[in-house]
Amino acid sequence: MKNIKIVSFTACIAWVLTLLVFTSCSNDDSSASVYTGAPVIESVSPSGYNVDGSLKPLTPVTIGDPKNYYVIHGKGLLSTQKIYFNDFDTYFRPTFVTDTDIIVLIDENTPYANASNQLKVVTNSGTAVFDFKVAPPVPTFTSFNYINCTEGDQVTIKGKYFLNPIVTLAKTATEPEVPVTVISSTLEEIVVKIPANANYRNLAVTNISGTATSLEAIGTALYDDKLYGMEWGGPWSGKGVNFDFDGDSYQGGKSWQWVFGGWDGGNWGFNVDMTRYKAMRIAVKGAKNGQVNFSVNGGANYVIPVTTTWVYMEIPLSKLGNPSSVTMLTFQESNNDGGNTVLFDDIGFVLK
Repeated sequence: MKNIKIVSFTACIAWVLTLLVFTSCSNDDSSASVYTGAPVIESVSPSGYNVDGSLKPLTPVTIGDPKNYYVIHGKGLLSTQKIYFNDFDTYFRPTFVTDTDIIVLIDENTPYANASNQLKVVTNSGTAVFDFKVAPPVPTFTSFNYINCTEGDQVTIKGKYFLNPIVTLAKTATEPEVPVTVISSTLEEIVVKIPANANYRNLAVTNISGTATSLEAIGTALYDDKLYGMEWGGPWSGKGVNFDFDGDSYQGGKSWQWVFGGWDGGNWGFNVDMTRYKAMRIAVKGAKNGQVNFSVNGGANYVIPVTTTWVYMEIPLSKLGNPSSVTMLTFQESNNDGGNTVLFDDIGFVLK
C-alpha cells in the first residue's frame, strides 16, 4: 500500500510555481508540436523551499535526498504510470505531471545501499532511465568501544547509515581533522584502527549526506565495559556489584550492575586531574524508577534520576563542588522503598 503524502499549502504553491516556470521554459510557443516518441529524462532538480524560505533554484543534480521533492524534466512524460527510484515504487500525484515535467517526493524508505542508482519513469510509450543516486540519511553515531583506546587498537563504531564511510579524528578549534583507517564496515558497524595522538579527540563518521561525531572523546572513560583507574573501594554491604554485566548496556557490550539494598551504596577511589574537563557524564537505567545520590570527593550531593530506560546525562562540575581532581566517587541508592537494581554505563568526563 502506498502512503499518500500530505503537504502544506505554501509548499504546494512552490511546487506549482516551479512546474509553471519549468514548463514555460520547455516550450518555445503554444503551437509547439506534442512529443509522441518514447519518454526521455533530461535532468532532475530540487523543488520547494530552502531552510531560509527562498525557492530552491532549478539546478540539475544527480544525487537526491529522501523526504525531499524533485522536478523530473524531459519529454513524453504526460502518460506516466509508475516512477521508481532504485526500483522502489514511488508515489506521485498525477496533477503534478505535465508532458515535460513531474514533481515527485523521494520516499524515505527508498533503498540507498547495493541499489541500481537509477530513476525510471514508466509511461504508456515506454520507460525512461536516468542515472541518479539516492543519498542515505546523515549518519548516526551510537557508540564506540573501547573509549579508552590507544594507538594501533581496533575499535568498533556502531550507528546507522554508514554507506561508504569516511572516519576521522574530528576537527577541533586548535587541531585539524585526522584520517582514521577503516578496516571493515557495514551499514551499522565500522571497525577502525586508532592513529597516534588520538587521546582527547572525538571520532567522526561522514557519508555522502553529512557527518556524525561521537559524544565521548577518546581516553575520557572511567567505565566502559570495565572500570578504569580504580585505586580502592567497594560497596558498603560488601556485595551486589557486577562490573561485567552483559545483559544490557548503553555503550559497548557490558554495563556496571549494582543490586542495591535500601540506602546501600559505596565509595570508589581514583586520582584524576580535572583541569581539562567541564562535566562528568553517566548513563543510568533501573529495574524500577527511583534515584541515586551521587557525590565527588564527599562534597555536594547530586541526585541522579533513575528510570526503566537508559538516560544519558552530563553533570556540570559546578553541581559537584567544582573539584580540581577526582579522588572519590560515592553512590547511594535513595528510593526509600527497599532498594533497586541499577545499571551504570559510559561513566567519564566531558572536555571543556
